Amino acid sequence: MNVSSIVVQTVPKFLQEVVQSLKDCDACDYHMHDEKGRVIITIEGKGVEEELKKLRVVEAIPHVITADMQMAYSEDELNEHMEVLANADLVPKMLNDEDLDPKDIVYNGDLKKKDLEGFARQFDETKDR
Repeated sequence: MNVSSIVVQTVPKFLQEVVQSLKDCDACDYHMHDEKGRVIITIEGKGVEEELKKLRVVEAIPHVITADMQMAYSEDELNEHMEVLANADLVPKMLNDEDLDPKDIVYNGDLKKKDLEGFARQFDETKDR
């Protein structure tokens, strides 16, 4: 089980409306807010993919400016991925392939342009390899 804290930002004018929408939302649990329009919620999921889907639900609430993940906890998932990393080759196979054209190397470092749900799904599948 994953648990993540989210800071939701809205303008004070819509604060009560957004807080009520979050309280009524099945995707998250409301915890607190301040007069500046910052709201603290948590989301839970079986994996990162489920959490990201719930985050998208929160982001779609009217008058939500941003909803940013601040902290995440996932002991089971972390242990599984640490085991995969511990048993993996230190150098990715593609970097030892002399026939590989550098143009074919996919850069996965820019999270702002990434399909995070697809990335999470691909990352979860690494434990099956």
